[in-house]
Amino acid sequence: MLRRLRRGVVVCLAAVALVFAGLGAFSGAAQAATQGPCDIYAAGGTPCVAAHSTTRALFASYNGPLYQVQRASDNTVQNIGVRSAGGVADAAAQDSFCAGTTCTITRVYDQTGGGNTLVYQGPGGTGGADTAATATTEALSVGGQKAYALYINPGNSYFAYNSTGGVPAGSSPEGAYMVTSGTHVNNSCCFDYGNTEIDHKADGNGAMDAINFGTECWFGGCSGTGPWVQADLENGLFSGGSTTWNPNQVSQTSRFVTAMLKNNGTTHMALKGANAQSGSLTQLYSGALPTGYNPMHKQGAIILGSGGDCCQTNRNASAGTFYEGAVVKGYPSDATDAAVQADIAAAGYSTHTTNPFTPGAKVSLQATTSCCTSDYLQHDTGDDKVVIAPVTSSSSATDKGNATWIVRAGLADSSCVSFESADTPGRYLRHYAFQLHLQPPAGTGQFAADATFCPKQGNSGTGYSLQSFNYPARYIRHYRFTGYIASNGGTNAWDTSSSWAQDTSWLTAPAWS
Repeated sequence: MLRRLRRGVVVCLAAVALVFAGLGAFSGAAQAATQGPCDIYAAGGTPCVAAHSTTRALFASYNGPLYQVQRASDNTVQNIGVRSAGGVADAAAQDSFCAGTTCTITRVYDQTGGGNTLVYQGPGGTGGADTAATATTEALSVGGQKAYALYINPGNSYFAYNSTGGVPAGSSPEGAYMVTSGTHVNNSCCFDYGNTEIDHKADGNGAMDAINFGTECWFGGCSGTGPWVQADLENGLFSGGSTTWNPNQVSQTSRFVTAMLKNNGTTHMALKGANAQSGSLTQLYSGALPTGYNPMHKQGAIILGSGGDCCQTNRNASAGTFYEGAVVKGYPSDATDAAVQADIAAAGYSTHTTNPFTPGAKVSLQATTSCCTSDYLQHDTGDDKVVIAPVTSSSSATDKGNATWIVRAGLADSSCVSFESADTPGRYLRHYAFQLHLQPPAGTGQFAADATFCPKQGNSGTGYSLQSFNYPARYIRHYRFTGYIASNGGTNAWDTSSSWAQDTSWLTAPAWS
């Protein structure tokens, strides 16, 4: 009864949230599951003028190349795109192209179409003293799909400049974000992403407006060990609005980190950071620009991996990891920042790159629809129905057990899978009259077929979708917090095409028990 009451409260709160989202002037957060970060920025009136990633599309409609790799065996290059429009990088294409040799990442394409493509700063690239980063140093998963990071070591850096590319210049307002890692950093200058000088020289205060991430304490007096989200405004890394250490700074040590900087160009800037896998942004600074930096004097080039006065005759000394990022025109609202962070968290960054559906593995299945990203597929303790409900680290052992499944070879087809309850051994997830239940095997072919599901790429481009073995047009879906197998359109209420792709896409999270 308490479980049902809690679900009822969740339903009511979700309905209230949807009402307010419909009434609000900005609806990007409510649409996060069907949009990428740059769609959200555009909806907030601050469009992306440059968008870069080696892991995923940053627009829901983007279906072009993400980056270019070059293999050492014959110096041939190949573009690596997305698996589907708005989806995750096609890592398999890189694996095939680079098999038996080594590859480097030579370009990271600008997804906006503005021509601000990042090219390595070295011979064969933009010219200079650096080299391209190795393409295979770090594999990861995004939404359950394999991808590769741009893993920058000292001696690697990237640069872009297009005079017609639309990157803010002078004192024009600008925002930027990147997803990086708190585990691959150093204290050397300067792992940056953002606006930089055209001439690769230190051209004075305000000539740069870039996110810096690392453990370098430029002005001294730093608190903690870092890494920190700071602003490289040229001639200094600023933790806040002055050369004095900002006491609100927080070391960002998560495996995946969201870093944000925004600057109105004349009076004000803000710094934010977060765990890119979950949670909300922490405001590290919001206030006046440092003395001598108002107004800014941006030049409109973009740097990644080094400081602005690099790397034509000198080499980059910093280290860092880049997964995705964008530079935007204008000063993004806090609501837009929050919606972008929610989208990043929902993307499902993870170090897990093996097949999560190996028989014997334990998994928990996390909903990806924007209403329900804290909810997991689980069996109800009061009956045999299967539902979604929130689970957190502070949840009871019972709730965690209810949301944990043991992967078994498919009862009807061993190339697919079945899900046995981890806390109720011998009972399996199956559909009956299109609704999901937890029941013991009946020893019939019908039960075996009803309890067999075939993992596919997520219908929304994120995670996995679980196709019914005996109704292949139907996938496991949550609808009004209850589990079904549903088609994309049909006579049943749970077959509605509204949010179908998102409701049928699941992240494979670490097992709760």
